[in-house]
Amino acid sequence: MTDKLHEECGLFAMFDNDGYDTARITYAGLFAMQHRGQQSAGIAVNNDRKVTLYKDNGLVHEVFSDEVINSLKGRMAIGHVRYSADGEQDVLNAQPLVSRYIKGPLAVATNGTLTNYHELKHQLEQEGAIFQTTNETEIIMHLLARARMKTGRVETGLAEIMKNQLRGAYALVMMSPQKLIACRDPKGMKPLCMGKIENSYVFASETCALDTVRAEFVRELDPGEIVIVDVNGVRSIRDNCQDRKCSSMCVFEYLYFARSDSIIEGMSVHKARKLTGKILSETYPVDADIVAAVPDSGVDAAIGYAEASGIPYAKALMINRYVGRTFIQPTQEQRTTAVRLKINVIRDTVKDKKIVLVDDSIVRGTTCAKLVAMLKEAGAKEVHMRISAPPFIWPCYFGTDIPSREHLMACNYTVDEICNMIGADSLGFMPVERLPEVVPDINCGYCDGCFTGKYPYEHE
Repeated sequence: MTDKLHEECGLFAMFDNDGYDTARITYAGLFAMQHRGQQSAGIAVNNDRKVTLYKDNGLVHEVFSDEVINSLKGRMAIGHVRYSADGEQDVLNAQPLVSRYIKGPLAVATNGTLTNYHELKHQLEQEGAIFQTTNETEIIMHLLARARMKTGRVETGLAEIMKNQLRGAYALVMMSPQKLIACRDPKGMKPLCMGKIENSYVFASETCALDTVRAEFVRELDPGEIVIVDVNGVRSIRDNCQDRKCSSMCVFEYLYFARSDSIIEGMSVHKARKLTGKILSETYPVDADIVAAVPDSGVDAAIGYAEASGIPYAKALMINRYVGRTFIQPTQEQRTTAVRLKINVIRDTVKDKKIVLVDDSIVRGTTCAKLVAMLKEAGAKEVHMRISAPPFIWPCYFGTDIPSREHLMACNYTVDEICNMIGADSLGFMPVERLPEVVPDINCGYCDGCFTGKYPYEHE
């Protein structure tokens, strides 16, 4: 898709107390979260203080064969799927990252972005640090090694750098020689939850991964919380914890990023997306024959629109699920030809019909313009676009590849102008003031900075 946003990555981790195959379970967890990153995948395992890592560019099933999974044995495992917001594809940037410090091997994987990345990197370089990657995880590893020397333990070192040095949105899983550690930034902008399989513990970016590995959901980590799992059990460091109501979960987890079957901070993603459709039907009613979705992220909102409006839902667009990672690339040049390879029109559904077409967002406008044209070429009388997110008028600094303002369509054109440019008969965006109605069950605050320009952290 030429015009879609991408999350930066997804995390999975496991501490085994029951003799499970940690690498295979981690593989399954990552597979469930493939939507969070399609550029690279990696798993590191800790077998009696010996860490083995395997990672490569590609989808999870492309990176890991049975032979590779069978070679990864250990009581602890952490895994990662990655999308690079900056377009960097070097396999060195694939995660987890593994290094050795004074106490032994350290493996770390993160989801998010440090807004003071350049400041921290410059400071570390001035102190003699050498870098092999361009991602935030290596910054965190350097800071951890230094902080651990002062505090005596890696988890207390992590608490120290979270308080005094790390700024931004991040969730993190880490293996020291004897501990599995997980944490969320103090604003709780990135999701991370904990589950249990018998006496073993798992962590994942989304609950759909827990369901896949048949883990019981225990709870979500609190904003700023550090959870440590070792042979003695589970404990937390809460020095950096904040009130959940003051936290700032990325609202786009509900609108697009997360899988529909996940529950994040007490709110069903499927329910949230259906509510966006209901609100769109109330705000922008239209005389139409069918409601259709841009697959797959527009489906739940389209169902909500159809149910609320009484207009029947119909499948108008067919997605090709076998277009591999070759066509899911970060650069605009590589994405421009992807739409017709990825999606085709079901002509019998759309011929002579007035259609409400529901999508999750408009960034540059290229995808929806092509889809509208394809529907009309197939005989649709009218195409009315409804977008389940408000207009993007501000960039994201926290791990989402929303570009600078000059590349955001809604910053440069009115809604009527955008409607004309994409060839639609009408266009309606989710009203930003109604976003609270989309997440009525959420048990924390949320960040809507890409819609309002109000950010929970300062940025460079």
